[in-house]
Amino acid sequence: MNSTLLEFLLRGAGAIAAYAAVGVILLIIGFYVIDWATPGKLSEVIRTERNPNAALLATSAMGAIGLIVAASIWSSGGKLVEGLAATAVFGLVGIVMQTLAMLAFDRVVGISVRDLVKESELQPGARMLAVTHVAIGLITAVAVI
Repeated sequence: MNSTLLEFLLRGAGAIAAYAAVGVILLIIGFYVIDWATPGKLSEVIRTERNPNAALLATSAMGAIGLIVAASIWSSGGKLVEGLAATAVFGLVGIVMQTLAMLAFDRVVGISVRDLVKESELQPGARMLAVTHVAIGLITAVAVI
């Protein structure tokens, strides 16, 4: 194998691993922010109680963060260090905006995440907040690009 090709592949694999690591860290942070906003331990509420509202809110937040990470990678233009930094910063901004949106919906509209995850049946408010998560992820992702 040509050493130039090997160097290219190793550099590319390293970049993928670095972006994946930043993405996983952001997903974990996002999960724990949702956990903070909900009563009980979120992983237990999803796994043991099988609460559909908690699961929908967590998965929509994760999907939105994934959109932001993907847009950050896309817009990096092959500049690894700048791309990783942008991904981390923009991902954190997206998480903050999702959290602020949840708090705003709680205060302004009266849809409480804490109340939603106490319900065992899927609630319309959970659907609305899930779409809000994805919309904020899309808005942030497009702003990055």
